[in-house]
Amino acid sequence: MSRVEHPLIAINGEMEPGKTAPRLSLNNLYADAVLRAGGVPIAIPPVGGPRDIARLLANVDGIVLGGGEDLDLARLGRGANHAQVNLVLPAKQDFDVALARAALERGLPVLGVCFGMQLLAVVEGGAMHQHLPDDRPGSREHRGNVVHPVEVVAGTKLASLLELVSLDVVSSHHQAVASLGPDWRVSARDDQGLIEAIERPDHFFCVGVQWHPERSPEGGPNDRLFRALVGAAGVARARELHSPAAAQAR
Repeated sequence: MSRVEHPLIAINGEMEPGKTAPRLSLNNLYADAVLRAGGVPIAIPPVGGPRDIARLLANVDGIVLGGGEDLDLARLGRGANHAQVNLVLPAKQDFDVALARAALERGLPVLGVCFGMQLLAVVEGGAMHQHLPDDRPGSREHRGNVVHPVEVVAGTKLASLLELVSLDVVSSHHQAVASLGPDWRVSARDDQGLIEAIERPDHFFCVGVQWHPERSPEGGPNDRLFRALVGAAGVARARELHSPAAAQAR
């Protein structure tokens, strides 16, 4: 089986307390979505340091940064946490921050989902709303698999891959991206102006969505996000295999 035809897509799971050690937990909906899109999903546990992450990323073709609990913004030096946050375990957050930074530096195709999108924004200078609607009075409830519309920004990569100007999405969050660093742009908002999707224009494929595309019905437009990731991963893999460095190694 060719990794160009069936790229290897890493998915970072969640970390849960265990009897003897923390355990990896991964929602199979992510893996199902990658598999349907033509990729080969593999779960990666939050263990090891920068060298281990570099070794991991050197052996996969793309990555899904999935959902999870809330970012500990105090741990990132962004001020006190809101009383309503349910913090991700410190070791998990530290691993994910290093993983996101390494994936961006390597230029690996990346799809960030919910917590994963927030992570992409924060590690490169973005700011967060810690709790909706407190930080944004009048905002709708976004927790509990709420279905609501989003408007896609024309001219963005997201618009080209979805081929839609609007779509209904499934959300389950109460933190949200408030602003972005200079390397990023907004590619979708909800009908109340909340940032719903982001992308790095200078990156081959790096898209984050605040909603959960893996929870949408199979066969809908959200499937295109995973097909685009897998397609970009296959192209990136082919380029790597035909690079001068790879040819010299053979």
